[in-house]
Amino acid sequence: MNKHKYLFRAVVLAALVAVFFRTFIFASYIVDGESMEPTLHDGNLLMVNKVSYEWTEIHRQDVIVFHYNEKDDYVKRVIGLPGDEIAVKDDELYVNDERLEEAYLDKLRPENGEVFTPSFTLEGITGTPTVPPGKLFVLGDNRRHSLDSRRFGFIDSASVVGKVSIRYWPMSQVGITFQ
Repeated sequence: MNKHKYLFRAVVLAALVAVFFRTFIFASYIVDGESMEPTLHDGNLLMVNKVSYEWTEIHRQDVIVFHYNEKDDYVKRVIGLPGDEIAVKDDELYVNDERLEEAYLDKLRPENGEVFTPSFTLEGITGTPTVPPGKLFVLGDNRRHSLDSRRFGFIDSASVVGKVSIRYWPMSQVGITFQ
């Protein structure tokens, strides 16, 4: 009889720990759409670390989930931090006049020399030369088919839910790095 009592306690404790982690530390998200291909695909299940930015800063090229509006959350890649100047010239991304390596885009870049990311400047699309304080500039990895800061402008840093830590479904695509 004692074995059942201990087993019951262990199951209840495990359930409480899981609820705690799910509520306060991690959140699960489903990728909806193709805007982050080839890094993430429609239907991928993600584990988002909701507390990582309590201890560390958001970094350029982090893949994040943020509240786009009251009912929709988006997953995008951080390209610009406060104070950054951003431009794309000749299909290459420049942050603060330095070319930013984007190897994660290689799988989608056309081999025929066709432009993958049309040229732009931050000032040309937002009216401001640098990312304002408390804001971020985000892009989808599938630059041809992404609703991102080029269309909706900056996002508030406070709208960030967390950093994408793990892709856990489908099992054939399990991953923990998205750089």
